Amino acid sequence: MMREFEIERQFDLKIESIKPNRGVYYLKTNKGNKCLKKIDYGIQKLLFVYSAKEHLISKGFTKVDRYCLNTEGNPYALVNEDIYTLSEWIEGRECNFHDDAELINASETLAILHERSKGYEPPENSKLKTDLGRWPHLMEKRVRSFEKMRDMARKKSNKAQFDLNYIKNYDFFKKIGLKAIKILNTSEYMNLCKKTEEEKAFCHHDYTYHNIIIDNENKVNIIDFDYCKREIRAYDLSNYLMKVLKRCDWDIKYAKLIIDAYNKISPLEEGEYRVLFAFLLFPQRFWRLSNRFYYNEVNWGQSTFNKKIQELIDEREKYNKFIDDFKEMYNQEE
Repeated sequence: MMREFEIERQFDLKIESIKPNRGVYYLKTNKGNKCLKKIDYGIQKLLFVYSAKEHLISKGFTKVDRYCLNTEGNPYALVNEDIYTLSEWIEGRECNFHDDAELINASETLAILHERSKGYEPPENSKLKTDLGRWPHLMEKRVRSFEKMRDMARKKSNKAQFDLNYIKNYDFFKKIGLKAIKILNTSEYMNLCKKTEEEKAFCHHDYTYHNIIIDNENKVNIIDFDYCKREIRAYDLSNYLMKVLKRCDWDIKYAKLIIDAYNKISPLEEGEYRVLFAFLLFPQRFWRLSNRFYYNEVNWGQSTFNKKIQELIDEREKYNKFIDDFKEMYNQEE
C-alpha cells in the first residue's frame, strides 16, 4: 500500500481525500486537486518526460498536466521502491471523437504541440527515449511474430475461438503488414527521421481521447506524456487517425477533416503522406491484440478477446475501402 504520509512529506502538502480513478489517484489537497500516479519506468526516463513537458511550457504550450516538484526540486516521490509523480488535476472531460469541431480542435492542438516540441534538449541525467529510424525493424519483427503466434495456435490441442479466428485471418494481416513495410522502405522515412533529429522534436505517442481533455473554457489540454519520445510526427498523426477512424466506420472524410486541420497549422510535406500511409496500413491493432492473447499480457476473459478480434475481422471491408480512398485522395501507390 502506498504510504500517504510519505507523499505528503515529500511534496509538502496535506492530503484531504484520495480516490482511485482510471489507474491514477485523484487527490484533494490543501494545495488544490492533484493527480498521483505510480510509474513503471525509471527516474531517467521520467526526467526525459518531465523536461519535455517543461520545454513545451517554456514555448507557451501550457495546457499540459505539469508535474509538481518535491521538496528537493525533483518531479517524483520515492516510496519504498516505487516512484510516484504528482501533477495538477485538470478539470474537464475527454475529447468526443464523434464531434467534428472537437476532432479539428484536437488535430490543430497536436500540430501546435509538434511545432513547439522542436528544439528540445533532454537533460544530461535523463535517458533519451527515441524510436527514430526503428520502424522498418519494428514492423518486420512484428510481422515475423505473426507466424510464431500462428504456430502457437496450431499446436494447441483444444483451440479457443480466438485461435480459430487467428489462424483463419492471419494471412490477410500478414500480407498488409508486408505491404506496409514495402511502402515505408520506399518512402522518405529515413530522411524524415534525420530531419526530426536535427529539429530535436518529439511526439506524444499516445494521442487518444482519454489523454485529450477539454476543460471548462473549451480549451484542449493534453495529459499523460508517459510514452513521449523522439519520433516523426507522422506517427502521432497516424495513431490519432486510427483511434478516430475505428470509431467512425473508417470513413475517409474524417481522415481529411483531421489532416486538413493539421495542415492549417503545420503543413505536411509531400513525402510525409507515404509514411502516414505505411503507418495506417500496418496492422498494429491486430498485432497488439494477438500479442496480448498469446503472451498473456493482459488478464482479459476469452469473451473480450473474441469480441475484439471479431471487430477487426468485421471492419475489414470498410478498412479496405478506406485504404483505397486514401490512396486516391493522397495519390499513393502500393
